[in-house]
Amino acid sequence: MSAAVAGERARAPERSGRVAGKVAVVTGAAMGMGRATAELLAREGAAVTLTDIDTTEGAAAARAIRDAGGRAAFRPLDVSDEAAVARVWAEVVAEHGRIDILVNCAGVIGPDKPTHEVTEAEWDALFAIDVKGVLWGTKHAVPYMIEQGGGSIVNFSSIYGLRGNDEFSAYHVAKGAVTMQTRQDAATYGRHGIRVNSVHPSTVLTPLVEGIAAEFPGGIAAYEEVNTTHQSLRRLGRPEEVAYGVLYLASDEASWVTGVALPIDGGYTAR
Repeated sequence: MSAAVAGERARAPERSGRVAGKVAVVTGAAMGMGRATAELLAREGAAVTLTDIDTTEGAAAARAIRDAGGRAAFRPLDVSDEAAVARVWAEVVAEHGRIDILVNCAGVIGPDKPTHEVTEAEWDALFAIDVKGVLWGTKHAVPYMIEQGGGSIVNFSSIYGLRGNDEFSAYHVAKGAVTMQTRQDAATYGRHGIRVNSVHPSTVLTPLVEGIAAEFPGGIAAYEEVNTTHQSLRRLGRPEEVAYGVLYLASDEASWVTGVALPIDGGYTAR
């Protein structure tokens, strides 16, 4: 980890109640950007339900939020299972009476292959989580949000949902689908007071990336240098920086913002 990133982590701001009183659900919340988002929403006053297939890390994340004074619970969930999504959302509403914020973060990267080498099984496995997971999450949150008079949905796409390159072809297409679903749902549900936006990170120092970077020749600093050559800001992001973008879009500060694809990418898409 670079000294700059380590220093920024040490300067976390105090809570200010930006989503106080709201009920939030975050998928893929066991670690990385999903966990950072859940932690920040709880710190800013929301009652947060964390979901993930990783029950150990997910439960630990919720427990850490509670230990810090926040309100959080963990529910195991495979977002590719529509019936399971519907059940968990119903359980959240039964407990809290509403869902104000849905963050569709759960996702996988899939095979690093060009289109002509991707198998049907690989394609289907990736789309089941990255695309259907957003579909089912939104589908089963929207009726509650319509009934309660509004809500905010934030979908995790990627810089690769905005532009192509020569790697991870299926992932690019999946994230492009998330980008378009975001716009379509924003156009459809705005009349009900439901806002739908997406965030588009570049490479972020999640635990997974930190593990890969630690094994890179020259370590994390060398990995960071190689992987930021196309960015204006020559360092990797950190989960908290993406979480603050989600917080803004989820909060009432963004009450007139919908259908936005927000890059949080160190200037990658600016070049």
